[in-house]
Amino acid sequence: MMNRGIAAISMALAVCFLLLSHFDAQFFLIHFYESLIYLAIVLMLFYFEDRWAYMMGIVAPGIWLALTATWSGIPAIGRQVWLALHPSTAFFPTNLLTTAALTLSLALIICCANRWHREFAGLRKGWRTLFVSLAIASVYYAVVVVWILRWPPSAS
Repeated sequence: MMNRGIAAISMALAVCFLLLSHFDAQFFLIHFYESLIYLAIVLMLFYFEDRWAYMMGIVAPGIWLALTATWSGIPAIGRQVWLALHPSTAFFPTNLLTTAALTLSLALIICCANRWHREFAGLRKGWRTLFVSLAIASVYYAVVVVWILRWPPSAS
């Protein structure tokens, strides 16, 4: 049976990244691309591939959170959350959506880990599923990193 909570969180993350593509137009394609993995999680749940969806729901947001923390640093994430709670800045929608994506990513990791533990722990398929999901998500986010690093500098 499809877990509606995990599907709802994944869809909310996809919508957050799609809205970020609207408000952060310079990185439209990158944010659009970031939303695709969460739509893939919903599709896996729809087609009853729960084992892969749960593991991808643990790995993909975890890599995104690690990349965000590495790219901007933990203090910058805290500053962004603080700015999201104070709507006086011009970048309020971007900060609010990024904070929502951070929160939803943590919620997705927790929910998927809980469901994985209840349904698949002890079936001896965990390591293989983890390594395949980790490889897929790593390649997926490596494309994002290469894309950002090759991004043309903005004309100031």
